[in-house]
Amino acid sequence: MTTRGQAKILDFGLAKLAPRKPGLGARDLGLAETAAATPAEASLTSPGMVVGTVEYMSPEQVRAEAVDQRTDLFSFGLVLYEMATGRRAFAGESLGTIFDGILNRAPIPALRINPELPPELGRIISKAIEKDSMLRYRTAAELKAELARLKHETEGKAGAWLALRWWARRATALPKRWLLALGLSVLFACLAVLVGLNVGGLRDRLLRGATAPKIQSLAVLPLENLSGDKEQDYFADGMTEELITTLAKISALKVISRTSAMLYKGSKKPLPQIAKELKVDALVEGSVLREGGQVRITAQLIQASTDQHLWADSYQRDMRDVLALQSEVARAIVEQIRIKLSPQEEGRLLTARTVKVDAYEAYLKGRSFWDKRDREGVMKGLEQFQRAVKIDPTYALAYAGIADSYVIIGGDHWLSPGQTYDKAKAAALKALQIDNTLAEAHTSLALIKQSEWDWGGAATEYKNALALNPGYATAHQWYSLFLCETGRNEQAAEEARRAGELDPRSRIISLHMGQILYAARQYAEAKRAIQRTLELSPDFFPAREFLGLVYLQEHRFEEGVTELREAATSSSKEDSVMAALGYAYALSGREGESQDILNGLKEQSRSRYVSPFLIALICVGLGKKGEAFEWLDEAYKQRDSELPWIGVEPMFDSLRSDPRFHELLHRMNLPA
Repeated sequence: MTTRGQAKILDFGLAKLAPRKPGLGARDLGLAETAAATPAEASLTSPGMVVGTVEYMSPEQVRAEAVDQRTDLFSFGLVLYEMATGRRAFAGESLGTIFDGILNRAPIPALRINPELPPELGRIISKAIEKDSMLRYRTAAELKAELARLKHETEGKAGAWLALRWWARRATALPKRWLLALGLSVLFACLAVLVGLNVGGLRDRLLRGATAPKIQSLAVLPLENLSGDKEQDYFADGMTEELITTLAKISALKVISRTSAMLYKGSKKPLPQIAKELKVDALVEGSVLREGGQVRITAQLIQASTDQHLWADSYQRDMRDVLALQSEVARAIVEQIRIKLSPQEEGRLLTARTVKVDAYEAYLKGRSFWDKRDREGVMKGLEQFQRAVKIDPTYALAYAGIADSYVIIGGDHWLSPGQTYDKAKAAALKALQIDNTLAEAHTSLALIKQSEWDWGGAATEYKNALALNPGYATAHQWYSLFLCETGRNEQAAEEARRAGELDPRSRIISLHMGQILYAARQYAEAKRAIQRTLELSPDFFPAREFLGLVYLQEHRFEEGVTELREAATSSSKEDSVMAALGYAYALSGREGESQDILNGLKEQSRSRYVSPFLIALICVGLGKKGEAFEWLDEAYKQRDSELPWIGVEPMFDSLRSDPRFHELLHRMNLPA
């Protein structure tokens, strides 16, 4: 404002403090300090370097990242700060000093410089100049609304204070018997004014507490990698997964698993739509920035139905304390949604060990590879987990990762069970020796006990895992298959349903519901479940494989062969698909083609591991019962992961009347 009352409008991105001219005072410049511009200030806008006045630049401008309207609001917030305090938020004698302040240093709070400011104005300024653009005002209209509300509240407070003083003066002239009634009247009148004017957001808080929908489920969306380096994506993804894992341990809260959440990485879908697809009450989104030895997580909680931001905050710690950082963020989220914790859950959220940075990085890289679930990814993940325990021999999670890797390698027949399950068991036991609260290690140990035909021990380990982490979808998934193998189909379907709720976009979990229905001979329902899986992922070959098997049991042999041939093509002739196709050829009268597949698998078994169970399956289709039992005996000796399915697999029904079949079930401790 000039001395003549004129308002001068500045472009906050390209503004420059003019040198002081004779006759101009502080009021003309609108500043408390009116020293002449220094040489550094005079050249702040330098051609070919930066476009803009650096003191008013946002962090994303300094980093040369994409900008939007929130950058302008940051610059506006800096002007507000300067108007309110008489000094700039970020100043210095060089570009480097100013850039460092914008990127790394919080300005002195405006209220500390000018205590006469309304506290709410200090909050508005702080939000406008948040370094993380996701935590700023999203639109100028939003900021304007808060300033207008502040103006309204401030005027209301002044009026309420004048009314209170007037009633106080009147009270001295009234009889004493009226004083109590008068005092109560004044108290209620002032409270009504404060609530009606929403002073300090009092009305909003009261109404929200009374009417806000209860949050019982949420999804943590992939945290944004703010480093600008795509090679660091594994770190942000790993932090996302660890936050999901921490929150999933809370029994009263449904947390969507990583597999489904990560499908929304980089998604432009509206948040309410994402929440609807995942069937959750709230979403957590945010960012991760790793700089040197420090890591900062910024997170915000959003009400799904209204797209309303309920809470946001930033947390920063040394990399060695990254596990404590994750627990701190999780605790803050739990406090906001007011979920009741058990004493054990509270203890787990408060307990966090320090970790060696290199070991933690190796672990996150390992999980990033392992989560791909293909042969190359799991093998690379195993290498990183082994590197992590070499750096830190007390790192329990890394041992759990080793166990998970060997379980997948053995279960998918990439190596023989003899080469994998003993190593998996040793790693799982080591992890639990260090930390017996790891649900992942208990789950892997359960699967290993299945390979030892220790069904009681397996059940105990699954229950331990689910007690420690009720939101661990993989534990529910594997437990459902365990229950199916042991003939408890209703319980199996319930566990599969729970896994599907926690990981609704997982194609393998969706397929396992179809597999359970198939084993229960409910072929029509199985087909519907498999079709839902194909809707999620039309090119998912295991779904084509199981659809083909359903057709075979319905005696629709040609349709079964068609589906299995398509699955064989898309899977590059995976062993399990080829065995099913060989069985289908036999049932459809193509014994020659069936025998060719059988001979091919036998030949390959001389140079690599081929499941004897799968070879036995083709023999059953060809009516070679004696040879089938020979291969099943070999599968028993090898502890083949497929063998426990023999008790419920419809393709082996033709063997059930044979005493050798029941003797095999007895050896495996399975119900006949």
